[in-house]
Amino acid sequence: MSGHLQHPDRDPDRRQLVAQQQEPFGSVLSCIDSRVPPELLFDTGLGDLYVMRTGAQTVDPVVTGSVEYGPMTSGTPLVVVLGHQRCGAVKAAYQSLRDGKPLPGNLQAIVTALRPAYEQAVREGGADPVETMARAQAKLTATALRSNEDLAPLVRKGSLAVVGAYYSLDTGKVEVLSGAPS
Repeated sequence: MSGHLQHPDRDPDRRQLVAQQQEPFGSVLSCIDSRVPPELLFDTGLGDLYVMRTGAQTVDPVVTGSVEYGPMTSGTPLVVVLGHQRCGAVKAAYQSLRDGKPLPGNLQAIVTALRPAYEQAVREGGADPVETMARAQAKLTATALRSNEDLAPLVRKGSLAVVGAYYSLDTGKVEVLSGAPS
């Protein structure tokens, strides 16, 4: 947030160290938005994060398997589902669902995946329903991953936290929305 970046673990020595094996300390499922690259937002280096990016953190079996990879193969203890301010995918899906106008091509799959977040945002109301929907999507996806049949046992025994979070483009702040470890 302050702009005092450390840029850790981004030199040739680090590349050599992680070339044969990786042990990331976290996984981040974030949006494809060009303004939200997790490695830069969290000021991490090579080998520090597993990163999956989809439109508005939508999941399907391949994405879910990608999220499962770190915790299930190398004991990665943290998964962050990172929504963000002014998400274009959420805005497009919101407008599509509100107006009953499908989006072209495979974009409609994103709209379909975002329907539960849309319905929650409509129920909750608020000054900006698109931002409400973006926050709802991060929380719903984190909840679904927390209760996933393969990840839930790791969550129950305390070896994995699955956190829903929200990134402000304006301030650079990441707000934890759900699933923070106690």
